[in-house]
Amino acid sequence: MGLATRLASLLGAGPIPLGRKVAGAREEKSAGAPLYGGAFLLTGPGGEGRVARSFEAMARTGFMGNPVAYRCVRMISQAAGAIPPVLLKEGRELSDHPVLRLLARPNAGEDRASLVETLCGYLLLSGDAYLEAAAPDGAVAALYGLRPDRVRAIAGRDGWPEAYEYRVGSSVRRFSAEGDDGRLAQLLHLRLFHPLSDQQGFAPMAAAAAAVDLHNAAADWNAALLKNSARPSGALVYQPADGANLSPEQFDRLKAELETGYAGAGAAGRPMLLEGGLDWKAMALSPKDMDFMEARHGAARDIALAFGVPPMLLGIPGDLTYANYAEANRAFYRLTVLPMIGRVMGALGTWLGGHFGDDGLELGVDLDAVEGLSVEREALWARIAGADFLTRDEKRLAVGYGREG
Repeated sequence: MGLATRLASLLGAGPIPLGRKVAGAREEKSAGAPLYGGAFLLTGPGGEGRVARSFEAMARTGFMGNPVAYRCVRMISQAAGAIPPVLLKEGRELSDHPVLRLLARPNAGEDRASLVETLCGYLLLSGDAYLEAAAPDGAVAALYGLRPDRVRAIAGRDGWPEAYEYRVGSSVRRFSAEGDDGRLAQLLHLRLFHPLSDQQGFAPMAAAAAAVDLHNAAADWNAALLKNSARPSGALVYQPADGANLSPEQFDRLKAELETGYAGAGAAGRPMLLEGGLDWKAMALSPKDMDFMEARHGAARDIALAFGVPPMLLGIPGDLTYANYAEANRAFYRLTVLPMIGRVMGALGTWLGGHFGDDGLELGVDLDAVEGLSVEREALWARIAGADFLTRDEKRLAVGYGREG
């Protein structure tokens, strides 16, 4: 089977069941859209379509099954988790506050960096992240990130979520979207922009799904070539003098010898001994089939583009968007990491500030701790230091610090 045929079978030529067919389920989601356990096919003109995967299928085939997507998610989430938070109130930085102490140790099994990494990872993989505030005595004592595939938003009459259900096995817990008995909501829902949904976010992994399939298919193609002596297959031509064909017993014996003695990377280059009348004809790959390597690199660039990671940072060849690694790293932080962590910290500050009865809190990040932005920081400090018309407090505010005192 050629690469084009293999890719077509993965990327839309017919439904792709990513699990067992659901017993008793309707045969069609809509006209021409068969429903499967874990995936349903969205068809378009000409019968082509894409698979809308569940979170588990996306996590397994993308994050756990593709090195480029895995690295993108890890780079973004780890970089976001490594930036320390800054808590401000009315423009002044607070060095000690219950919110900071809670974030430093959100629960018994995680620190702040681990919790932020989890939330960012869920956002990148599913478009949604949920954070539960455990308050057994009325005051928030711990924070827990919840798996998004276990949470279901329940829409009200106006279309917006009025409650959330968290299901683990047969256990179901319900959270009010606005809180109960005058208290604030116990569940914080973070989501990325989705143009077609009021309850769920749209994940970068979903946008990169086709590229992930292409990249995985190209990797499978390479592995298949390696298992076949790292070369395309050929043909054994039998040309006997009397014109007779091989008997079934001769054919089976020849096939068994080829599979046991000449297949696999360990048998690469082993000379083949042919009996009388047999001739080996090698079959070379066509230029179209040989293009699979460039197709794999192109798919890797598309995956990096969907996540906002410069391909240069991933070692993908053929990308010259940035002049050097340092410039690509600055773009990675400015265009991807900082917007992500800013969204998370902004929502956390407002939510936790309400729980602690302090509505004037603003939670941000310490940009001075980002090593990748050190060049920009030095240039900013030089410009601010030379601005004699600014007061000391104005200079502090201009570089991201609060007022003195």
